[in-house]
Amino acid sequence: MRVLRLEGLVKASLKGRVNRFTVEVEIDGSPVRAHLTNTGRLEEYLVNGREVLCARINGPRLKYRLIAVKDGDAYAVVDTITQQKVFESLLMENAVPWLRDCRMVKRNFRIGGEVIDYLVKCNGSQRLVELKSSVLRTMDNYASYPDCPTDRGVRQIEVLARYVGEYKPIVVFMAALPGVKGFKPYCKGDPRILEAMRDASAKGVVFKSINIYMVDESGWIVLENPDIPLMFEC
Repeated sequence: MRVLRLEGLVKASLKGRVNRFTVEVEIDGSPVRAHLTNTGRLEEYLVNGREVLCARINGPRLKYRLIAVKDGDAYAVVDTITQQKVFESLLMENAVPWLRDCRMVKRNFRIGGEVIDYLVKCNGSQRLVELKSSVLRTMDNYASYPDCPTDRGVRQIEVLARYVGEYKPIVVFMAALPGVKGFKPYCKGDPRILEAMRDASAKGVVFKSINIYMVDESGWIVLENPDIPLMFEC
């Protein structure tokens, strides 16, 4: 299912990561720096010579944002802003069965000392939804998260577990890469995530994973599966 199209993307060749939020790419033979919204290590993608797609932006310092990285015949969507836009489109179109008849109430909802991506309303009940970018591919072809230690990710899951009765929280892993068979946590990145997931699940937090990817340079992002298998093991 086609979900969202990003028009005017620019093909580039990745040169390397400059810092946490910046990469260097080559466009038409010239080196250019681009904004990176994904704070994961992304070591399998951010390698010299990798084909990438960038969007033009009007930043004070940077004029491009890295959107997607070539992965086989398609592209992995590493940009977290785009992942959020896709999720919001799916929500509006009622394209996710387990979020049927839900609508967004608020973005960046503050609760328990943390900021959660969304407060949504489903058939009269309010629910918290936290997205996690999952663009790491494991050796056995699962999308995975996290690829590095994440104190914030652990805290957010722990906070959600405290509000099960009031908000029926959902953690959604955005498996934004082609050809994966499911999701599993990556214990080499941070073993605390698996423990936090198991504890939160036992208390009533729902964990789901959505598989999306970009088809080609046209910028079309498709929904491959709104509910891929999710493992509570590494």
